[in-house]
Amino acid sequence: MTEPSIRNRLMWLVLLSVGLSWAAMFAWSFHAARHEVFQWDETRLVQLVPLLSRLDAGDLAKLAEHGIDARNEIPHHSRSVERDSDFGDRFVHFYVIDRDGGTIARSSDFPAIDSAAFPRNAVTDVDVKGGKWLLYTARDARSGRTISLMEPVNEHSDLVSGVAARIARPVLFILPVMMALVWFSIGIGLRPFALFLKAVQARDGQNLRPIEISRSPSEISAVVTATNALLERLRISLARERTFTADAAHELKTPLAAIKVQAQVAMASKDAGQQRQALERVVLGVDRSAHLVEQLLLLARLDEDAGLKLSTFVLRDVVAEAIAFRRQIANDKSISLQITGDGGAEVYADRVLLRVLVDNLLDNAIKYGRSGGTVDFNLDTDSRSVRLTVRDDGPGVSAEEMNRLADRFFRGSSATASGSGLGLSIVSRIATRCGSEMKFDSGLNGQGLGVCVAFPVAPVFGGLPGSGRTTSAHNERPSVA
Repeated sequence: MTEPSIRNRLMWLVLLSVGLSWAAMFAWSFHAARHEVFQWDETRLVQLVPLLSRLDAGDLAKLAEHGIDARNEIPHHSRSVERDSDFGDRFVHFYVIDRDGGTIARSSDFPAIDSAAFPRNAVTDVDVKGGKWLLYTARDARSGRTISLMEPVNEHSDLVSGVAARIARPVLFILPVMMALVWFSIGIGLRPFALFLKAVQARDGQNLRPIEISRSPSEISAVVTATNALLERLRISLARERTFTADAAHELKTPLAAIKVQAQVAMASKDAGQQRQALERVVLGVDRSAHLVEQLLLLARLDEDAGLKLSTFVLRDVVAEAIAFRRQIANDKSISLQITGDGGAEVYADRVLLRVLVDNLLDNAIKYGRSGGTVDFNLDTDSRSVRLTVRDDGPGVSAEEMNRLADRFFRGSSATASGSGLGLSIVSRIATRCGSEMKFDSGLNGQGLGVCVAFPVAPVFGGLPGSGRTTSAHNERPSVA
């Protein structure tokens, strides 16, 4: 089911808020007007006492005979008065006695009640003959008279209903106009949303430019900023995907073509030796292609910025594992592998990625180092970092080419061994992921290549109760793995 639009929802919320506010104002005004009408009638009774206290007995008798008209309005032919007690006959009745208790004057319709039983100088509601009356009794100190006045309660005054009508009637006319104004105002307020939606709909895989909306409200600006950040991440991800595809296609094209040629040679040749040689080259080509695919996939995974599994461990242990795994390859070239420096140095990094980093540094050093040479792993520690420096004594690279060693598929002009040119690129990416720095320098005795990676120092755990961590003793003596 389609949800209502923001425009409709806002309009109904505004109208509901206005309606509730208007209803509360109407109820309060009605109550206030009703209270004022009652106070008006009560005040009239209080104001009649001084007047009656100054009239003589004859005037009081005449007034009792004609009555005191208490109507609030005079009827006229243009209005209906059936339900309006302001127009009906309504008189104030009085009862005046002297200081000795003798009757001076009494209205003929004064209800037969004992007014002395009710409190003086206070307007009281009383029920007489099924009707509600107002009673007020007071004693005039100057004349000594006690005056009681009674008046029927004005229950159907149009003063109250008139006030309510004057409040409600304009709202009934204004409400449709207000609905139209609210509708158009909300539309104007939501115009930046429409512009933003149009800009988003214009984006696709070929157009991921940042969205720009001039003079947008702060709420829209926050959404635009977040969307632009998302578009930038998407653009980078797509660029990496295209780069990976292009790199894989370019680098696999040559070995696959070579494999095809060697396979055709094996199929066409009648010589068993030539066939075996061609098949061995096919196997070598497959191995090289598989290694290339593994490295490309590793780079792709590193580019995806997956979460790291950080831990603290001894760097020398990882280096020793890598050396043990590639000892035979080094022995084939009579290369000596050694670990020097701080043997107890600990790093805080992802152990799996660090092993990949060390493997690639070692592969690179063995592959391009000279036969009968040396590869040195030096571990050095200071207050800020743990440095791993791998040096060989091979031909090395020129200073101009050294700045490009971390580029994908770059191979120095002096390189003679086969390779994909991705090893140091992988090392650089892992170092970046682990918050490390990588630098290139000359190798052993000024020859070959030296690669230094500075890792952040491990957090201090020794002061935590029950951590159970101990620091290995430092070993400054060179060791041969």
